[in-house]
Amino acid sequence: MAHASVASLMRTIESLLTSNSPMQSLICDHREELCALCEKVSSLEVFVKNFEKNNVSRQMTDFEVEVKEVASAVEYTIQLRLTETALGVNKSIIEIIERGENKSIIGIIGSIVFQGISNIWTRRKIRKSLQQLANDIDHVWKESTKIQDKGKQVSKESLVHDFSSSTNDILNVNNNMVGRDDQKERLLEDLTISYSGELKVIPIVGMGGIGKTTLTKEVYNNKSVLRRFDVRAWATVSQQHNRKEILLGLLQSTIKMDDTVKTRGEAELADMLQKSLKRKRYLIVLDDIWSCEVWDGVKRCFPTEENAGSRILLTTRNNEVACYADTENLSLRMNFMDQEESWNLFKSAAFSNETLLSKYENIGKQIAHECHGLPLTIVVVAGLLKSKREIDDWETVAKDVRSFVTNDPDKQCSRLLGLSYDHLTSDLKTCLLHFGIFPKDSDIPVKRLVRSWMAEGFLKLENDLEGEAEKCLQELVDRCLVLVCKKSLDGTKIRSCKVHDLIYDLCLREIQRENIFIMNDIVPLYPDFPYLSRQKMQPFKRVTGDKINDYCRYGHYRALLTPVHRQLRDHDNNDLVKRTHSIFSFHISLLSPLLKSQLIYFKFLKVLELRHEIYNFPLEILSLIWLRYLSLLCLENFGIPPEICRLWNLQTFIVQGRGRSILIAFPEEIWGLMQLRHLSLPQFYLPNPPRVSADKGSHVGFSNIQTISYLSPRCCRKKVIKGIQNVKELGICGYETDLSIRDSGLLNNLVHLQQLEKLRIKHCFKLLPASEKAFPATLKKLKLEATTLRWSYLDIIAKLPNLEVLKLMRGACRGDEWHPNVRGFTRLKFLLIADSSLKYWKAINDNFPILKSLVLKECSYLKDIPIEFAEIHTLQLIELTRCLSELGESAARIQQEQEELGNNPVDVRISRPLRRDVRRLDID
Repeated sequence: MAHASVASLMRTIESLLTSNSPMQSLICDHREELCALCEKVSSLEVFVKNFEKNNVSRQMTDFEVEVKEVASAVEYTIQLRLTETALGVNKSIIEIIERGENKSIIGIIGSIVFQGISNIWTRRKIRKSLQQLANDIDHVWKESTKIQDKGKQVSKESLVHDFSSSTNDILNVNNNMVGRDDQKERLLEDLTISYSGELKVIPIVGMGGIGKTTLTKEVYNNKSVLRRFDVRAWATVSQQHNRKEILLGLLQSTIKMDDTVKTRGEAELADMLQKSLKRKRYLIVLDDIWSCEVWDGVKRCFPTEENAGSRILLTTRNNEVACYADTENLSLRMNFMDQEESWNLFKSAAFSNETLLSKYENIGKQIAHECHGLPLTIVVVAGLLKSKREIDDWETVAKDVRSFVTNDPDKQCSRLLGLSYDHLTSDLKTCLLHFGIFPKDSDIPVKRLVRSWMAEGFLKLENDLEGEAEKCLQELVDRCLVLVCKKSLDGTKIRSCKVHDLIYDLCLREIQRENIFIMNDIVPLYPDFPYLSRQKMQPFKRVTGDKINDYCRYGHYRALLTPVHRQLRDHDNNDLVKRTHSIFSFHISLLSPLLKSQLIYFKFLKVLELRHEIYNFPLEILSLIWLRYLSLLCLENFGIPPEICRLWNLQTFIVQGRGRSILIAFPEEIWGLMQLRHLSLPQFYLPNPPRVSADKGSHVGFSNIQTISYLSPRCCRKKVIKGIQNVKELGICGYETDLSIRDSGLLNNLVHLQQLEKLRIKHCFKLLPASEKAFPATLKKLKLEATTLRWSYLDIIAKLPNLEVLKLMRGACRGDEWHPNVRGFTRLKFLLIADSSLKYWKAINDNFPILKSLVLKECSYLKDIPIEFAEIHTLQLIELTRCLSELGESAARIQQEQEELGNNPVDVRISRPLRRDVRRLDID
């Protein structure tokens, strides 16, 4: 996939041109050449994206291979030349590292970093390299102009098939569906009983192989459906759709076809279809729709007047299509089969009418379980075993059932999953393949995923990078390629996700087939593993499956390398360390010093996760000037050195801490990281930003910052707040022993954060503002923990004009009575109270007018929810976890009261209720 390499190159050039990097003087001298190169690469990126979209053969063309290699070589050369210049060719740093003299590294770096910038010979060398790189890009661009459209478009005639056999197969299909009884009954009801009025559209959505078509065929041929409808017609749309083909497929069932019909144009065929359906109750099935445009192109053919009770069933892998076509909220989402359904389907497919022998049952259930509930996989594997009756054969399949499904590209399962992949745009393909980096079947935190997407250069540099990343993830979810594991409590955000095993295997195959990157593991085999040298990294060790537990006790790092390219010298191709652009960690190491002292060699790293615990900032990282994502794990307080400003590409900086009170101090130079978007640490101190100039009162700021946590409250001075004024999510953490700041009013400065939408405050005693006017009016989500506020303080929170989510965690409020005194929470939709001592709660009629969800967790003293909640017509959910049974009875009364008032009854969910005599000490 050439687009990934071109996009990565484009992001690197953009970062050079748009950032205030320490190499600005060098870049300025070559800005004209860089801008020209940027323009050419930008045009090439657009062309390659469209070219790959139209290339449905799944084979990389010679042109794509050349573009991929040229783009990778150009990016490598740019990074190499600028790194040589920035760090100099002086070997002092490496020599000092190898001798273990870490104490003097900062002084050495400070003296030689960027010394090459003033070197005239170096400037000429860079200019010559840029001119050569421009020539290389010119060459592939000229090649692109020679590419013609011939052979890329299938002739209209070849798309017109004989539909008699396929349609008749559907009409006469045997009833062989197993399971899905509830979904079948619901679908039959929607078709034959409910909604007897005007035309209804019922989308069936789910991933490839989930059983959408099988279920649809089952109801299509059901006796009640046959009796209900005057006309039934079925068209398989597929990815390479053609409107004429769809119309002919439907007409096959509505009129008497002859050869002359196939020669007519689309408009005439559409008119014929509409007339054939007029004044009839019809059932139309559009199987396997891939886009909203296809639906728009055919829906006008279906008459809506004098067609009472007519239905259209459409199946799709894309949730966006389902939502677009569904105007009545009738969508049916198909999920994976449970263990019993899987076994029943397996038995039916493997044995048909034969008697099941007991010796096959245990091994058969194991195989069915390994198919992970995907019907198509179950049927494919069962088909393999249908002719095999030796138990040894079954045991062989059981060892690795997935290989029988995915290794053969001709297998139907692989083809279906491959179709979903082929239909993605180039950038979505790259994002999906990134799931192959993570351990199989693991839940992946969304923040970690999308921030690594940004660091790898998958997404265009825009103001709302995070928004673009979320759109990409949601589109993959909508296409049923990514599974949502966990959502935020209010249901608005995806917190973690994963891919089905078959999709994961697809990712690994495509990564290897398209040679996008090489994925290798670095694993120390004992705690005293010697410092890793470049020689010892050849070859990398790859560890998968159960071996991880055996071999990775002291750490597990996964490195991503650029592939070998003909454009590069043998020396560069053989240097695995130089080709390494990302290092991920999936196993926390308590002992291993792996990589820490060797980082100086990884010149072109973009992503670095170090999960072995550290006691100070690894100074070797300061030479990694291309780093965009950095994650560390620390054990105690430490300071960040001033040379942190060398990491001018850094977008995400994460430090995870073992102890709750770890404090990390930043120098003033941190404000030089102009690309910084996410800053996440246990607690950190941020100094005032430096002035822009001595004559002006303005200060440097993080113009791209999106999230910050957890900032020390003593840093909430006006100058600091002004420096982070674009932040959207902010966390503040106290642990303050200095009583002098409690009355300082520092948090009043939050009013200057006019982009802030989400605020988390914890362990800040007596620090919150005394007026709602001190909070930004843009605030939508507020989470409080261990703030020991009086419940009456919530009268201030209630006045926040745009607050939609309020979470009161353990220790947020003290006291046992909450009596709101003001009309408030006018926009609140979600309220969580957790681990609270609240005992008496009263409300007035005007509180929470549009609340949707009330979640109470471990409220072990509260017995009643205010009965006024029954008057909230928007209330949809009351969820109780580890609360008294009396509270559940109170929720039931609210539910009953709502029914009596004519509202839709609230959904009450109760889990792990407490006994009446339980008290707080019993559950802590």
